[in-house]
Amino acid sequence: MRNLLLFLIKNKDHFVFAVALFFSFALLFNRNNDEMSVIRGFSSDLVSFLSTPLVKVKSLAIVNEENQYLREKNLQLNLQLESILYAADENKNLRDLLNFKRETRLKIIPASIINKGIQTNVKSLTLDVGSLNNIMPNQAVLTPDGVIGKTVVVGKKSSIVQSISDNNFRLSVRIMPSGAVGILRWSRDNTCRVYEVQKNVDINIGDRVITSGFSNIYPEKLPVGIVSGVYDERGSYQKVVNVKIQNDFESIQNVFVVIENK
Repeated sequence: MRNLLLFLIKNKDHFVFAVALFFSFALLFNRNNDEMSVIRGFSSDLVSFLSTPLVKVKSLAIVNEENQYLREKNLQLNLQLESILYAADENKNLRDLLNFKRETRLKIIPASIINKGIQTNVKSLTLDVGSLNNIMPNQAVLTPDGVIGKTVVVGKKSSIVQSISDNNFRLSVRIMPSGAVGILRWSRDNTCRVYEVQKNVDINIGDRVITSGFSNIYPEKLPVGIVSGVYDERGSYQKVVNVKIQNDFESIQNVFVVIENK
């Protein structure tokens, strides 16, 4: 209290001026004559003129804040949508894998791809299963859509698969319904070519291509792909058949390893 009194005494001139100014304005604006009406109107215009930029700035700040909030919500909703779509696709893939495992007569082991292209001299996939899961070299690897390769190197808990997209990969196949047999090799863009097919065999686009069963690695009648083109080789009694692989190698996550070829 003492400090307050000292402050008032020290600044009494300013305090008296502020009180006098307050009462002056109070008395001035409480009069109802014409001169005061003009002054009040001018004061109102002046206050409005000075307040308008502040209101606009405040409005822009509110709009920017709302836009930022809406952008964040939009991002969150897009992420949630992508998560839902991914879960739906994954659920469908898992259902297909489960149905395939139920229907097949092969003895198979499910596996997940944990790496792609780790080898420098061969296009490969790395699986999360190995010898502890009865995996051995030269076992067929496939999905419900078809063959994707064979095991070449096996560790205790992982194994490396030579992919069908490797240029050194070969697979004996049969084209249905004609029954023509040939050797399948990778070409490009999820397309393979079947060589050594007799020219007089009737083959059409859309025919199914399956494993022939001539190999000790791949059981017969495993799906491989669909015929997408047929070409005659000049000066030869053979034709070349283009085969579209149904597997999308960029998105494959789960596969099966055939551990017993019945």
